[in-house]
Amino acid sequence: MRTLSQLALVLVLGAVAVPLAARFVPGTHPWLDRAGLLAPLQQAGIVVAPAEAAGGEGSGQGGGPGGALVVAAPAAHEVLRDVVTAIGSARGVQAVVVSPEVAGRVIALRAVPGQAVKAGDVIAELDAEQAGLAVERAKLVYEDAQATLTRLDRLAGSGATTDLQRQEAELARRTAELALATAERDLADHRLVAPIAGFVGLIEVQVGDLVTSSTVVTRIEDRTSLIVDFRVPERVATLVKPGDALTAAPVSTPGTVLEGRITAVDNRVDETSRTLRVQAQIGNDGDALRAGMAFRIALEFTGAEYPAVDPLAIQWGSEGAYVWIVRGGKAARLPIRILQRNEMTVLVEAELQPGDLVVTEGVQTLRPGAAVTLAGAARAAG
Repeated sequence: MRTLSQLALVLVLGAVAVPLAARFVPGTHPWLDRAGLLAPLQQAGIVVAPAEAAGGEGSGQGGGPGGALVVAAPAAHEVLRDVVTAIGSARGVQAVVVSPEVAGRVIALRAVPGQAVKAGDVIAELDAEQAGLAVERAKLVYEDAQATLTRLDRLAGSGATTDLQRQEAELARRTAELALATAERDLADHRLVAPIAGFVGLIEVQVGDLVTSSTVVTRIEDRTSLIVDFRVPERVATLVKPGDALTAAPVSTPGTVLEGRITAVDNRVDETSRTLRVQAQIGNDGDALRAGMAFRIALEFTGAEYPAVDPLAIQWGSEGAYVWIVRGGKAARLPIRILQRNEMTVLVEAELQPGDLVVTEGVQTLRPGAAVTLAGAARAAG
């Protein structure tokens, strides 16, 4: 008896809930139609037939009887824009590591970290006493060889000297001249000078340190503009070209957007990451940026034109996405492939024909081949 009472209660609740849902929840109509309950409810007057509802509403909005009332409009066409983003690291447009050419002991530092220097400015000096003595010795040898050659030239007219003696004296003078030049170059190498203009980095040595040619004294970087290294996926490898414009936003200062251009593109795709290395140059007006900073890079590529539909028009079924269209006054279901989602529209690939209208409202009551009535301004646009 208890089971029968519960079953009776369920039947009573179903008898009440089904008509109420059919009356006030249009979204249940497809389910009721498949269950064979929609037609009896329409015959009983509980559910208003779509044609009657369309006729009643359309009469107030300019539509006519005979079809479901919908809002539809032609699909617009927009250009497909592919935006590729990446994170890159910056470096100065030119940077040089300063190391001594010869070994020696540091006796003076002529620059400080962060100082702006020009090419040729002295950064540090090494003990050059031995090099100075070598220059003086080379000068004496050169002067003696020059005097010997001058004396032989004076005696050449009297026949007291031979051509062989003069050639040997000329060779000795030339050898002494080269030795003097070498000694002077060695003396100059005891002064470390800036090879480029830029800003001095941290100085890694102190006065009194013994340095060699492998010792890094400091690093000079020209940051009047920056080079940003980043990588893009291989799918856009053929689209990236030197000279293309891009935007760079410092990760440390959100909201700052800088303009830049691609300066170099690698000649091969990395086999491990399947990415292509790219370099871009951005300006550094006001010296607000530093080498080593991270930047968010954005590259925009323009493609072909595609239909653009309202996001509300897109429906989903077992076979994927589709839209309802009005073609020849009849409703039709058109499969689509979504290409890009924008702020206001969705770019799709679909077999739209001239004159097709894409339905954005009223899709719940549509059936393939059913007559439709366009509402208000959408009808006039159609």
